[in-house]
Amino acid sequence: MKYLFQGFILGLAYVAPIGLQNLFVINTALTKKLKRALMTALVVIFFDVTLAFASFYGVGALMEKSKILQLAILLIGGLIVIYIGFGLIKDTLNKNVSMKGNTDVDIPFSKVITSACVVTWFNPQAIIDGSMMLGAFRASLPIQETTKFILGVTGASATWFLSITILISLFHNLFNDKVLRVINGICGVVIIIYGVKLLYNFIQALL
Repeated sequence: MKYLFQGFILGLAYVAPIGLQNLFVINTALTKKLKRALMTALVVIFFDVTLAFASFYGVGALMEKSKILQLAILLIGGLIVIYIGFGLIKDTLNKNVSMKGNTDVDIPFSKVITSACVVTWFNPQAIIDGSMMLGAFRASLPIQETTKFILGVTGASATWFLSITILISLFHNLFNDKVLRVINGICGVVIIIYGVKLLYNFIQALL
């Protein structure tokens, strides 16, 4: 139980800070019905858990050995992140588009899956941070306790994303279209800044 609990606490510390995944889940919970928001949260949890396992068991080692892979992740990830940000701002500026959950059925779930994959697996910072942090902890654990530890980490991911989804969905009626547009706009700007930072890191890595 000790290592399971340690993994859970570390997992919360890793997933709780606002990042692309959290922005994606929060935005969905604010603008979609609870059923769709929960489905989205489950998809994000799936990709987050698979990334945690990959980071824990070796993505970091691959990136350390391949400079080209690092550069590719920074460049492609940065461009995709900026594209997502501009998409959010575009929807915010289009006042003919309702930000509320009654437009839920107009959004293909395949797009939700694709977006969840992008904000997780095309997020260089998540890959780098996850690989460094989880890899470092794995090196410090007794070999027989690694499974308990990573299960704690993944349990924290599920707990966090489901909790914020339910909490925000229950109170989403407090938010009107104007408030939701402001939140969407802020999220879009934050995401674009984040993408620019990734491209800056790409340029620095080239020098």
